[in-house]
Amino acid sequence: MSAQLQNNSLLDAALAFVFPPVCQLCNEARANAAEGYVCQDCYKQVRFVREPMCKRCGLPFEGSITGLFECSNCREVELHFSSARSAVLAKDAVLEVIHRYKYYRSLWFEPFLADLLARAAREELRKEEWDVIVPVPLHPTKLREREFNQAERLAQRLGNALEMPVQTRWLRRTAATRTQTLLSRNERAANVRKAFVTARGLKLNGERIVLIDDVLTTGATTNACAKALRDAGAGQVCVWTVARGI
Repeated sequence: MSAQLQNNSLLDAALAFVFPPVCQLCNEARANAAEGYVCQDCYKQVRFVREPMCKRCGLPFEGSITGLFECSNCREVELHFSSARSAVLAKDAVLEVIHRYKYYRSLWFEPFLADLLARAAREELRKEEWDVIVPVPLHPTKLREREFNQAERLAQRLGNALEMPVQTRWLRRTAATRTQTLLSRNERAANVRKAFVTARGLKLNGERIVLIDDVLTTGATTNACAKALRDAGAGQVCVWTVARGI
């Protein structure tokens, strides 16, 4: 058993001891640690991303689209990842869970989020040969403030599910950029353009990499990460996130 998996098991056991088996969203229905304290009624709010969607960034569209479709956003920018996919839409219960998980250290929601990611990504990633999972890193200052990197924890969970190695030191965030939340697409891209570098001396040899983050909106952050990895010699980079902002 890996150290991360053992830590997750200990965390789940501790949560089950401390918290009553009640949903931490509605505070009414039963839910346990293995479910991330999200009950079945609240789970029904989850909307998985389905076709049709943009073949590059995974942006879902309503209506009928025949054949492969690339959205206008992807046609207007240079993308360094081959594709980006998200498990669910960032709305309702999912949005609240992610917010509380990231900013209020509500770690009991982690199994719920990890399960959403694994459910969607497992089958798709097994269709091709991928070598390694790399999480989007936090700047050291932000990491000290938050005390954990949500992308890294989710990547470790996915790695355990897929039996795929996770490399947490290949990417570094060197610029403490301002939050992306209120920025336009162009401002987001400029904000993170030089924010990521690979580890000193890292030379890749065509590895096929799965890049993991919690939420994808414009793709600016993951695109900057993918560029750094490709510049270091990665062969192909695909992106998976738990949720997709629209």
